[in-house]
Amino acid sequence: MITLTSENFDAEVLRAGKPVLVEFWADWCPPCKMIAPILEQIEAEHGDRLTVAKINGDDHPEIVSRYGVMGFPTLNLYRDGEVVRQIIGAKPKRALLADLDGHF
Repeated sequence: MITLTSENFDAEVLRAGKPVLVEFWADWCPPCKMIAPILEQIEAEHGDRLTVAKINGDDHPEIVSRYGVMGFPTLNLYRDGEVVRQIIGAKPKRALLADLDGHF
């Protein structure tokens, strides 16, 4: 899983050659800790078609502000530099995959 910063966000996400699922998270967020292993599983199973990345929203508030993230965890799916799907809150793996179906 790629760890994003303000410095590498545009290169790793907006100019990526395949869709990128970005988790906006924070250290103090229990649902963020719950979803982390699910995202690792999704990356392991779908990494050929989807990149999974995370960015600490407390450390990079300018990115949070740029994309209007209001709470953690928020998952944005980017394709060709645009947000094509936003998922707010932690969900089970099956529900996440259903929300992402057809987007990658």
